[in-house]
Amino acid sequence: MNMSPSSYAFLGLTAIVACLAALFTFALLRFITAAGDARRASARSNAADTAILSAALQEAVAKLKLQERAMAARAEASERLSGEIISSLTAGAIVVNLNREVTTLNPAGRRMLELPDSGLYVPSPRERPLLDVIDECLTTRKAIVRRGVTLAEVGRGVHLGVTVSPLFDGEGELHGAICLFTDLTAVKDLEEQLLLKDSLATVGELTAGIAHEFRNGLATIHGYSKLIDLKVLPEAYRPYIEGIRAETDSLSEVVTNFLNFARPAQLMLTRVDLRAICERVAEEIRPDALAHGGDVLVSGEFGAVEGDEVLLRQAFSNLLRNAVEACVGASVAAVVAIRSDVDATQKLAHITVTDNGPGIPPESRERVFQPFFTSKRSGTGLGLALVQKIIVFHNGRVVAGTSPAGGASMQVTLPLA
Repeated sequence: MNMSPSSYAFLGLTAIVACLAALFTFALLRFITAAGDARRASARSNAADTAILSAALQEAVAKLKLQERAMAARAEASERLSGEIISSLTAGAIVVNLNREVTTLNPAGRRMLELPDSGLYVPSPRERPLLDVIDECLTTRKAIVRRGVTLAEVGRGVHLGVTVSPLFDGEGELHGAICLFTDLTAVKDLEEQLLLKDSLATVGELTAGIAHEFRNGLATIHGYSKLIDLKVLPEAYRPYIEGIRAETDSLSEVVTNFLNFARPAQLMLTRVDLRAICERVAEEIRPDALAHGGDVLVSGEFGAVEGDEVLLRQAFSNLLRNAVEACVGASVAAVVAIRSDVDATQKLAHITVTDNGPGIPPESRERVFQPFFTSKRSGTGLGLALVQKIIVFHNGRVVAGTSPAGGASMQVTLPLA
């Protein structure tokens, strides 16, 4: 079959188009394949990136949780340490908020305020002086340093040294106050003992000479009255001479007792068993109590002190004799009790002598230890003054109060050996 040149040209052109179409198709297929491979590679890459990101996030979360636990542990440890510090303080500590509510009161503070070891703190009128100082700090927003307050008690008060500081937050806003206080009662008692010792020494120096001369004059009067023979006197004058003799004897006894009181105390210090002293004195006074239907009882835990046995025995003898005489004077069967307790922490012995007599009026409890103060007709008023002098020179104290039976209570405190 003969073909024309144009047919050959058409066939050539068709072949060229077919080649181009095949080439395009091949290129398209290659492109599609490459695109699929790229998508698959991209998917694999994204999955790997997601896994890496997820692992990083998990690691960051774990670190944050670890830091959170560490911070919580530090906060708990800090709070526990703060609580241990507050609880271990020997001084009392009170934390108060702006509403004047006590949020913290440590064990030492509870002991000083004589409160239960646990439970909600409820203010009482007794603590009002202390709370007033805290209120002043919150009102003025200024610290109060070393102020003394006294909590009223029956018999004697409790003296506290108080320091209060306001509590501010990081922005300088007031949100409460902290109060630290210490019991200064022992210090106040020591100051009073020193003042009393000085006063007793001064009184002794000023009056001993006068009393001595006065006793000499009384001895002269008494001596001359003895020289007068009553038999040669008219009957009407004899009572006068007898009265002079009796009065000079009585005044001489008063002067002798006062000299004993005013004489400077010179202690012969030895180790003294308080139980032995109290039981011996009780044996001496018990017959007088039994004779009036009563008794003298000794009980409790006694300790030993460094003291003068003779003077201490004289002091307790005076206390017991006064108690029996007070009951007898009120026509009451005298039941006198000596009870002792030992404070091992403070190293003190507390001996209390109580009776069931008429007691001592509150207004007279401070005066009973003054020389020549007495409520008895035949008393000299030097018995309790001498008791106080003896106890004070043994670095102790004696306080008058009321017994459970309504009578008198003499509370003696002495330092243990």
